Amino acid sequence: MKRHLLRLLCCASLLLGVLRPAMQAAEDPAHNELRTLRTQVIEAITKGDFEAVVKHVHPSVVVTWQNAEVCRGPQGLREFMTKMGTDSFKGYKVPPTPDDLTILYGGDTGVSFGKVVANYKLLGKDYEFTSRWTATLVKENGKWLLASYHVSLNALDNPMLNAAKSSLLWIGVGGAVLGLIVGRILSRRKAA
Repeated sequence: MKRHLLRLLCCASLLLGVLRPAMQAAEDPAHNELRTLRTQVIEAITKGDFEAVVKHVHPSVVVTWQNAEVCRGPQGLREFMTKMGTDSFKGYKVPPTPDDLTILYGGDTGVSFGKVVANYKLLGKDYEFTSRWTATLVKENGKWLLASYHVSLNALDNPMLNAAKSSLLWIGVGGAVLGLIVGRILSRRKAA
């Protein structure tokens, strides 16, 4: 009986010895490289240094923004940033934060996704947008580059839509009051 128990314990310890490294597999070094890329891009955006951002994008980068505009290539990205102006983006409340580790494909391609909360000044008002994003990253010549980035906000519930709904309510109330006043004036004229 003791011998059987001893054999069982030996087998269990051997099995755990084999499984433990597999269960505690080391994180792919690519994740630290991608964290560095994320930090560099966020710092450049925060400083408004868009030329530093362009250094981290692939020559064929495709970016789709919250307003459904699409930029292609570094020049398209520059043109979009120039058109939007540096005055509209006011910074991050929560910088682009991944939900999980980048999904790696073959060691040279990765897909990352997460959440961002950014502050903007648009049409003279301050807005805070919570958005979801997805990024595709590729490694070329030993360097990770942003190949695509798509950021979107909730089309049914966002600060600009809420402001528009509120404006429509006030316009409707104002129109109704104005209609009552005009109707009253016209009815008095007819009566006289």
